[in-house]
Amino acid sequence: MKSDALRTVRDEHASLSAMLRSMLVMIDRGPETDGPERFFDVLRAMLFYIGEFPEKLHHPKESDLLFPRVARAAPHTLETIQRLEKEHMGGEDRVRELVHLLMAWEYLGEPRRQAFVDEAQAYVRFYLAHMKLEEQVVLPAAEQLLDEADRRALDAAFSSHVDPLSPEGQCDPAFDRLFTRIVRLAPSPVGVG
Repeated sequence: MKSDALRTVRDEHASLSAMLRSMLVMIDRGPETDGPERFFDVLRAMLFYIGEFPEKLHHPKESDLLFPRVARAAPHTLETIQRLEKEHMGGEDRVRELVHLLMAWEYLGEPRRQAFVDEAQAYVRFYLAHMKLEEQVVLPAAEQLLDEADRRALDAAFSSHVDPLSPEGQCDPAFDRLFTRIVRLAPSPVGVG
């Protein structure tokens, strides 16, 4: 039986993956293509989204609700879950560091560009691998081994979980302005810029 909560996690991963890939497209294009003001503005908005949604809403529900249930039902996943938890714990610091490096490039110029580019590329690789591990180990174990009570509890907890950048379902009004800014300025697959 498919779980709404697990579908939500996968959908949010898809949105985040699109955001991360668009960030790389932006970085490859550089500020020369669309102008520095627009370039830095959209990258700041993307990093703000990553800091606000995945780090403050998505990860806590995985850590507090999904991972403990899966670890109990599927002890063979415990090592993977511990690794994912450790990665979650360092997520906000990595986003803050990226914002700092981006601002250093923006305000201090070209000598600071490569440090941001290198860290952003490493971050995207890390994050895509993180989500892949969740989808290859944790989510299949959840689908196969969680009992009906756990599924219902997860589905209820995730039912109000609205990804502000999801093209489907309802949007969170608090994120409408951010969503509009990113979509208007970012390249495909996230935006139309």
